Amino acid sequence: MNEEKWKTYITDIGKGRICVRGYDIRDLMENLTFSEAVFLILKGELPTKEEGRMMEAILVSSIDHGVTPPSVLATRTVISGGNPLNAAVAGGVLTIGDSHGGAIEECAQILQEWAKKEGEIEPIAKDLVEDFTNKKKRIPGYGHRLHETDPRTIKLFELAESLKFSGRHIILAKAVENELEKILTKRLPINVDGAIAAVISDMGFDYRLGKGFFIISRIPGLVAHAFEEWTKQKPMRKLGDTNFEYAGPPQRIIQARGR
Repeated sequence: MNEEKWKTYITDIGKGRICVRGYDIRDLMENLTFSEAVFLILKGELPTKEEGRMMEAILVSSIDHGVTPPSVLATRTVISGGNPLNAAVAGGVLTIGDSHGGAIEECAQILQEWAKKEGEIEPIAKDLVEDFTNKKKRIPGYGHRLHETDPRTIKLFELAESLKFSGRHIILAKAVENELEKILTKRLPINVDGAIAAVISDMGFDYRLGKGFFIISRIPGLVAHAFEEWTKQKPMRKLGDTNFEYAGPPQRIIQARGR
């Protein structure tokens, strides 16, 4: 009797054999960098030299951004409570969502949808910004709470240009930045999430992998923060913003009630 089997196109394993996307793991270990292997497992094909270099820059760009992001605070808090390294890193990853790390996916979806429209980029960018403005919606991937100009964006776009990945999506992202400045009368620069969104779109990646790029990039940083908290700090120390003010009702008394 034949059983129905579900199919996977990623990795084939057997006794003494591991093949990722059809390539022996030993060959990958000898011939690919980690970033190139990430490209292979996500895309299904070996990267060109240029694709591998671009992938490496993307993954390095978001490896860490200090102790203040939610994922880092969560990681440090979990391990400070006496939990193991894997639980701490998992806690950090679980904070990655639409407001933290999610802008890559959201911005890439917008860029991929609007870049499909026929015509010159500038009018498309103008329509895009007007559409979001009329709906009172913020365009993800623009602006940063700390950086007036995100240094990672500049470098990613420089590399994309030199490696021949600066296509319609990056052009659209830059045009949107210009349109936003016209409407807001202030500059709202493309941040690293917006830059990654534009680059991976020009590289042909599905926008739904956006959060995946951020997770893969950020995990080494979370491991480092967890280890530092574990080895350098006292357990259960004060983390995050403790400068709070109680605004609830004053102390109350429960009157005796019959049962």
